[in-house]
Amino acid sequence: MSPMAERTDAQESTQAPEAQPLLGDAAKPRRRRRSTPDEVLAAAVDTARAGILEITDASALGEGHEVRGEEDRLSTHLFECTLKGYRGWSWFATLSRAPRSKTATVCEVGLLPGPDALLSPEWVPWSERVRPEELAAQRKADQETAAQGGADQQAPVEENADGEGSEQGRRTEAGAAEATSQRHSAETQTAGR
Repeated sequence: MSPMAERTDAQESTQAPEAQPLLGDAAKPRRRRRSTPDEVLAAAVDTARAGILEITDASALGEGHEVRGEEDRLSTHLFECTLKGYRGWSWFATLSRAPRSKTATVCEVGLLPGPDALLSPEWVPWSERVRPEELAAQRKADQETAAQGGADQQAPVEENADGEGSEQGRRTEAGAAEATSQRHSAETQTAGR
């Protein structure tokens, strides 16, 4: 037996049987992005401009133009944005076409920030951005509000020497209950009409 055959037999005996994926199918290789734009889509500047003009005025669309190839038959046209407050932003129109077709179709339009665009800071949840002294002040304010609210809602009935409520306190409570009852019956009658 030749040395090459011996080595192949040894490799086969030490290799594990083909491993099956644990979950789902084996991963498919990702498509590579095209670095050059599709010729038909790159020539469709007027189609891209018309798509953007459906969502903005012509005065907001600058003269600067660039085309990026995204994938096969998919390209993005970028135009300068001249809106105030949008320095560094670009209008984009993503175009595609069917195989063997010479007609470009607008897929998506909008604004994209560039490298020097002014952006808002990243959002941070309230629980992470609140400081301990702010929490203490909020708790104190909540306690004061609860103390005031409780006092306003439950007016104590004045008690006389016998420990019973005064006549005036009982009349006030009875009047409030009667007013609530009348208001409820009026609302019910109005709703029934």
